[in-house]
Amino acid sequence: MKMRKTITLTGLLFIFAGPCKAQRNDLGSWNILNLKYNVNETWSVFGEAQIRSLKFYNNFHYYEYKGGVNYKINKSLALTIGAGSYQTYKEGGNFELPKNNDEFRLWPQAVLFQSIGKLKIEQRYRYESRFTTNGYRNRFRYRFGISLPFGNERNDYRPFQISASNEIFFTNNEPYFERNRLLFSFNYKPSANTTLQIGYLQQFDYKINDETGRDFFLIGYYIDLYNAHQHTSTNMDIKDN
Repeated sequence: MKMRKTITLTGLLFIFAGPCKAQRNDLGSWNILNLKYNVNETWSVFGEAQIRSLKFYNNFHYYEYKGGVNYKINKSLALTIGAGSYQTYKEGGNFELPKNNDEFRLWPQAVLFQSIGKLKIEQRYRYESRFTTNGYRNRFRYRFGISLPFGNERNDYRPFQISASNEIFFTNNEPYFERNRLLFSFNYKPSANTTLQIGYLQQFDYKINDETGRDFFLIGYYIDLYNAHQHTSTNMDIKDN
């Protein structure tokens, strides 16, 4: 119990004490489409596409597409290997050239899950090998998130969830700290296989030029598919971004 409290308090410090003053000019848009196929209770594969703008659905400057494989060791630990393309354009218009960054990224990660009553806790550790326009880079990411499902149960799941997460990005080169990303979101499951997400995301960047920190309106659509012989899972985890 003491260990659980320590983990919880440590994560909350990241959420509420991190550098949360993003560059506030205009509210941008952050859009996610995610598709996951659950092979069985242990293995799954996924694909995801994102597109972002620095103004509200204008000045689109970034898109990414990625995919990977998940392996769930037990209910408390999952491992992932993923890869993708990440494209950042110049500010001032829609996909303005020249690009700020043209990147291929390979990333393994581990996610720890924990529950305290109805409250769900997630800790994500990710290492990124980044092949960028400006050469090779390493990056390390840690995300702490909490979520609370609520509403009347439908076939063993609750249709609503509120969540908050904070993620820090750092590297092995000076100045070491690169970015802080804070997210508050509301999720709705119209069915066991689909989740709609809306949220507010605040991103602060420190001396990096591949993407601009900003405040974003986030909207996501997540689809879970299952093997015909597999029992449908109804867990609503903190969504990736």
